[in-house]
Amino acid sequence: MKHSFIDQYSDRDSFIHQLDPRTKFITTLLFILAVVLTPPNRWLVFALYLFIIAVLILLSTVPIRYVLKRSLVIMPFVVLIAIFIPFFKEGEVAGSYNIWLWEVTVTYSGLQVLANIVIKAWLSILSLILLTSTTKMTNLLKGLEQLRMPRVMVMILSFMYRYIFVLVDEVMRMRQARDSRNFGGKRLWQLRTIGNMLGTLFIRSYERGERVYAAMVARGFNGQTRTLNRLNFTPADAYFGVGFSLILILSSVFNLLY
Repeated sequence: MKHSFIDQYSDRDSFIHQLDPRTKFITTLLFILAVVLTPPNRWLVFALYLFIIAVLILLSTVPIRYVLKRSLVIMPFVVLIAIFIPFFKEGEVAGSYNIWLWEVTVTYSGLQVLANIVIKAWLSILSLILLTSTTKMTNLLKGLEQLRMPRVMVMILSFMYRYIFVLVDEVMRMRQARDSRNFGGKRLWQLRTIGNMLGTLFIRSYERGERVYAAMVARGFNGQTRTLNRLNFTPADAYFGVGFSLILILSSVFNLLY
């Protein structure tokens, strides 16, 4: 089965691709931090952040359609969580609606909070997509390990990325087997069948994890991430890191003045 890997464009040869994974990870965190700390209603500042991330995406030669498609896959989960804020946030009423026996009101402050969450989440997601699309997963994990991130977390990310596709294949095979047996009947029977499938998938995943761990220990695995090439911090990384940090600082100054 063909899978869409999150680092499928990491083999390109752009300026962003050639940067050290540690540089890209740190600058991504700084960008997300700047976006999160920006107060609401700073639309010009958010537009500046969008311009910055758009320029970096163009420099990386990653297809814009791919980036937008990835971001739109994640955004519904953000909207689903924040969609109820306008109904519960206190403030000036923007509108009142009758739904069956309930009367719900929408406030301007709630709409502002909703727009603020959606914009910040989208900008952060774009930066993370840029990071994962221009960096091989093994190099990114190696960089996280050298940045002294807990080794357990690095191992969890490594195994999650390596075996999530195996689990997806397992689910697709179970679904095909279910459909070939004329899956139907009452709603309760369908829910029971799906519950049994989930339980079976959990047991198979647990057993596979035990077998993989035993096999890796038998081959001398000590929890260290190994790559074929060494990570090198070049002058280009220093120039990019300093320049990007200065842009974020100037954006913060502009935010204060605005």
